[in-house]
Order: sequence, then C-alpha cells, then structure tokens
Amino acid sequence: MALGLRRSALEPLWLLCVAVCIDVPVFALAFWFMLYGTVESALFQPLIAATWALFAAAVFVSSMVAIGAYRSAIMADRFGFVMRSFLCVIIPVLGLAGVAPMESFGAAVLAGALALGGAIIPTRMGARVIVGWVIETGLIARRAVIAGGGEEAARLIRGLGARQGNDIRVFGIFDDRDDTRSPTQVLGVPKIGGYEDLLAFVRASEVDLVIIALPFAAEQRIKWLLDEFRVLPVEVGISTYSKDYAFDRNAARGPYLERLRRSFSPECRLTKRLFDVFFAIFALVLLWPVLVCAALAVRLESAGPILFRQQRHGYNDRIIDVLKFRSMYADASDPKARQVVTRGDPRVTRVGRFLRRSSIDELPQLFNVLRGDLSLVGPRPHAIEAQSSQQERFTQIVDGYSARHRLPPGITGWAQINGWRGEIDNAQKLEARYKHDLFYIENWSLWLDLKILVLTPFSLLSSKGAY
Repeated sequence: MALGLRRSALEPLWLLCVAVCIDVPVFALAFWFMLYGTVESALFQPLIAATWALFAAAVFVSSMVAIGAYRSAIMADRFGFVMRSFLCVIIPVLGLAGVAPMESFGAAVLAGALALGGAIIPTRMGARVIVGWVIETGLIARRAVIAGGGEEAARLIRGLGARQGNDIRVFGIFDDRDDTRSPTQVLGVPKIGGYEDLLAFVRASEVDLVIIALPFAAEQRIKWLLDEFRVLPVEVGISTYSKDYAFDRNAARGPYLERLRRSFSPECRLTKRLFDVFFAIFALVLLWPVLVCAALAVRLESAGPILFRQQRHGYNDRIIDVLKFRSMYADASDPKARQVVTRGDPRVTRVGRFLRRSSIDELPQLFNVLRGDLSLVGPRPHAIEAQSSQQERFTQIVDGYSARHRLPPGITGWAQINGWRGEIDNAQKLEARYKHDLFYIENWSLWLDLKILVLTPFSLLSSKGAY
C-alpha cells in the first residue's frame, strides 16, 4: 500500500498557481481591449495600454488571492467563483477608467464589464468543471492514516464521512493492541500494523496527515505518540481534541494537544525549490572553472573515477545518491562511511585533502540540487551507516536523530556556518550539530537560507574538523 502512495497528492497550492498563470494573461488581454475600446484613438498607445493592463491584472489576481477565491472549494462553486471574480475586478476597472484619457467614464465601465465578462464567464465555467473533476477523483485529497483503532477509530471515520466537504481519505490503521481490542478492519479501513510500522509507512509513502484516535483517558499515551511522531515531516492531528474533524490545513497553529504542524508545507516546498534552482544555476555558471580544474586534478593524480557516489539519508529518511569529487584512492573508497576520515588519513589523496578542507569536493552536489535530491541549504546529509571516531552510530548517540530529516538536506547549513563540520570524535559535537539543525528546521525562512549562503564562504576560511 505504501508503494502505491509513492507519488504525492496534488496540493491545492498548485491549483492556485495554475489559476493565476491563466488569469494574468487572460485578464490583461481583457483590460487591454477595455482600454482599446474606450480611449480616444489619437491618444491610444498600445505599449502603455499593455503596461496598465498587466498592472490591472496583477491587482485583480492579488485581490482574488487575498480573499481566498482560488481555494478549490470556491473554484468548484460556479456562482461563488464568478461573484468573487466580478467583485475583485471592480477595483481595477474603476482605477483604469479614472486614470486613462477615456471619452466617457460610463462607456469605460460598460466596455470593461463586457470585456471582463467575456473573460470571467468562460474561464470560471471551465475551472468549475476541471476543479470539480479533480476533487471527485481525490487528486487533492489529503492522505491520512490513523494511529489507534477500535471504537475511537470508528468514531473518527464516521465523523469524516459525515462532514460536508471532507478532503481527508484514510488509507490504514496502525495500533499496537491485539485484534480483540483493535479489530483488523474498522468500517472498511484495514489495520496494517503497529506504531513502528506507521513510521516506516509514512517514510515510504506520501502521506499528508497522521490522526491519533485515542480516548481522553489515554493522555499519556497520546503524549508518547506525539514525541514519537516528531521525527516525521507530516502533520499530526488528534481526533479527541478536534471539534469537527476538519483538521483545517489553513488554520493557525493550535495548542500542544491539538495538532503538530507539518514542517515542510507546500508553500515552503515551492519557495525553497524556486530558490534552489535559481541559485544552483547561478553557482554553476559562476564556479564552472573551479569544477573543471578540480575534475582535472582528481583525474591526473590517481586512477579511478572523478566523481564519488555515496548513499545518504535524505528528506524523510529516504536514501539518496550524493555526488562528490573523489578525494580518496579508488581502492580505498568507503561508500558506507564505516571508517571516519581522520587527520593524516592515508586513504585521502593530496588533491583530495585540499578539496575536503576547502569543501570544493561538495560542489558536484549542485547537480543533486537541480535533480531535487538536495537543497542548497539544510541539514547536512549523513551516510546511511555514519559513525563517530569511537565507532558509534549517530542514531545511538542522539535519540530521535532522524528528526533532522524533516526538511530536505543541504550542501551547507546552519550547523556548518557555526563551525560544526567535519569529524565527530565526541558526543557533544554531534549533539551541537543536531541542535543547530533543529533550530534551522523550526525557524526556516527564505532570508535565513540567504543568510547561510552568504556566510558559507567565510565559514570555509576555517578548516577545523575537515580532513
């Protein structure tokens, strides 16, 4: 079942983006024809009219976004979508009629109503049909699993079914109790496994919501589950503390025992992806001579491939292949990172030592960024069997270590610019790195990413811990 949910559901944010991309040119054209039909012929200038039309279309679209008119439920409602569109279009129509040298204000408003009516009605009718189909087929439905079975799960499933406009689809139940206390099926929803299986299921699939269905009396158990689920990037809701089973994705952050917000929301995902692609391309254009020189140096010094591929933990603990310039002799490479690189390590080549100290060996990961495996900024991805100098697994040193995988890993990060990079020879270093990663996840913003990118070259002046 998890493999069947590997492709994520369509986020409503993407519907909004598509609608905006359609509305801006359509309504800019409509505003242009409005000006063309009402401005005196001798005074009409097509390019200036196009500028005003684009500005008016931007005002219209911004107004629609501000009042939530691009929500899927609104777009599926023919009357509501059309009325909101007419209301939002009044402002730019009156504004253009007031600033443009038109022959008649009344004629301008009438021409605007006709032109924009011709744009609103067909686009809104088409949107209603398409969005209605998207909703009916469940393409934007939130995928959910339930933690806890029995009567509480049955009550939750009934509540979701009775709620008008429900966009949550339950795919399975996870419960540690035996089949007597927690049946193998509740109202047609199967019990798949226990709570540990739930963590693996969410990491192997694209699930949007985990709902804890336990009674009030199990408050300690609920708190324990919340602590266990903090390593997941999805939203966690609690049915016992929900009034209408809506688990509204647009609601403000609630009290501790109401919900845990997802750490990688669609807005964050889109913004971060655009940021990554833009600056990764910029970096490749700027640094391509450095990449070419590094590749030649690796090739000339020792036999073997120029690039080294290593499996590491990515977003939501999934395995990704990360690219690096090869810094070790080919026959001494350690793809699993079972042996920590230390000062004077004989496995590292002379060129490799320089590349590692300067972090130039990480530059091929810009292609990982373009591919979507990595972000420019985020917690550094560690090898799947990464260990400290004392041969301790990172997951043994820090409890809940995988909580740092709630955002995509990055080439650089908050921990790295604060000096926490390189060899882990004691537990305190890994704990400090972990705390810095959690700080970044909980305080992420576009400006924080930009700050980290700007400070990264300065942090590389110190080669402490990098061998």
